[in-house]
Amino acid sequence: QVQLVESGGGLVQAGGSLRLSCAASGRRFSSCAMGWFRQAPGKEREFVAAISWSGSRTYYADSVKGRFTIARDNAKNTMYLQMNSLKPEDTAVYYCAARSDGMVVPTLYGYKYWGQGTQVTVSS
Repeated sequence: QVQLVESGGGLVQAGGSLRLSCAASGRRFSSCAMGWFRQAPGKEREFVAAISWSGSRTYYADSVKGRFTIARDNAKNTMYLQMNSLKPEDTAVYYCAARSDGMVVPTLYGYKYWGQGTQVTVSS
């Protein structure tokens, strides 16, 4: 069992930066592949980024590539999403998720554990 709690969301102007954190509890965190997802009002939840259990492999949605960086610190049971050059279209609730099969793929399916989400609002 893995419990996930996101933090770090907030209101920022376009062009600004935020760093989201996902704190995990449970013994399986270091063996799980992890991902970030987001859901804007009236839209479906979408993939943002994923990272392997070791951190050696990452995958990004085209919309955030070059602006966002996913990372993890297994010693701290924490995953991060550094978001730079934020745009109004990045406004959404951001969720972290974990999967135990090790796959680093751009899909919601297969993620067994989810956090409650943190709001990111980017003003123009």
